[in-house]
Amino acid sequence: MKYRVLIEQDEDGMYAAEVPSLPGCISPGQTREEEAIENIREAIAAYPESLEAHDNPIPPPITEELVEVHV
Repeated sequence: MKYRVLIEQDEDGMYAAEVPSLPGCISPGQTREEEAIENIREAIAAYPESLEAHDNPIPPPITEELVEVHV
């Protein structure tokens, strides 16, 4: 499965990776590629297990489209 991941860098230089379609699935890292992305991959893999352990349903995927606007 593929998920859209948003990655932001804070004022201290740390990165935070978040998966909008998986509420609460956020992971930090000191580097973008080596830590933030690798950590979010692990968090995504563990997400369904955590939901099942707490008797919560897996949320449906968010669909999106890119829309071109000419101005």
